[in-house]
Amino acid sequence: MLLYLADYLMTLDGTFRVFQYLTLRAILGALTALAISFIVGPIMIRQLTQDKIGQNIRDCGPEGHLVKAGTPTMGGALILVAITLSTLLWADLENRYIWSLLFVTLSFGLIGFIDDYKKLKLGNSDGLSASMKYFGQSVVGFVAAAFLFYSAQVPAETELIVPFFKTVIIPLGEFYILLAYFVIVGTSNAVNLTDGLDGLAILPAVMVAGGLAIFAYLSGHANFANYLAIPYIPESGETVIFATALMGAGLGFLWFNTYPAMVFMGDVGALALGAALGMLAIIVRQEIVLMIMGGVFVMETLSVIIQVASYKLTGKRVFKMAPIHHHFELKGWPEPRVIVRFWIITVILVLIGLATLKLR
Repeated sequence: MLLYLADYLMTLDGTFRVFQYLTLRAILGALTALAISFIVGPIMIRQLTQDKIGQNIRDCGPEGHLVKAGTPTMGGALILVAITLSTLLWADLENRYIWSLLFVTLSFGLIGFIDDYKKLKLGNSDGLSASMKYFGQSVVGFVAAAFLFYSAQVPAETELIVPFFKTVIIPLGEFYILLAYFVIVGTSNAVNLTDGLDGLAILPAVMVAGGLAIFAYLSGHANFANYLAIPYIPESGETVIFATALMGAGLGFLWFNTYPAMVFMGDVGALALGAALGMLAIIVRQEIVLMIMGGVFVMETLSVIIQVASYKLTGKRVFKMAPIHHHFELKGWPEPRVIVRFWIITVILVLIGLATLKLR
């Protein structure tokens, strides 16, 4: 919205031309989302506390988590408010990618909201049934994937790019819809599985969003894309605004979610953030890089798959508890140590992901 105001003011004073620069709007988007989080956060936490919307802790979890019972949850709504307002203020609202990102993020957030509400309403940790949750995710995922496929303007938008190889480009055709669906839904659930400790999911999500923001900026610039031998995706540069808004909102939320947490993200935040990261990766054609940079999310998901498969096939558990962050807790690691070490791993993986820009 402010972009259109700047366009008008530019006719009166050329100084306002500076707001045409994507980099400035990206910075302002991050700062706006951060400011919204700082302002709305305390109000939301106070309201959630008054309404007794507190987390229910599973009895089978680590004993140290029992003290967290009653901590306000559904704080992910704060992230969604900050992302949405900041994006609407600073992004070009005629860009189809912006609206597709907002649609997916808010839709998955709604699914998570219903899940969280049912958990609190029922007074247990079951929430929305797995089948209903997956059905909702699948509908939104397929709609988003189909929209991106049928609105594609250049072949590069539906090709699979393999990192580290300049010439390995796989035309996907209609299989693109299937790939996009799995990336959106898979990433959403992976982030949700990771969200089990204070700040564990949000900072890796912020760092991965930062990495994808760089890819988005370069992919949306014909000269940079040509120089780096990455696909040029027209109009994708505008998604930098959304990515930096996510970063600002995430850091603002971390202010309240850092150990010991004043508020939990809940499914409303975790499902939405994962879907948003998946969409960003699909738009800039970096699905494999997403798996590299989001390696912590992948590790958490694989630990659950391995644990369930092992128990069903052999009757034995590979880990003390899954997802794997609980395994390390039960081994005696203090919660802050698990969190910070997973953060460090994410920093390393994001740097490796960014290295694919040149190592090809």
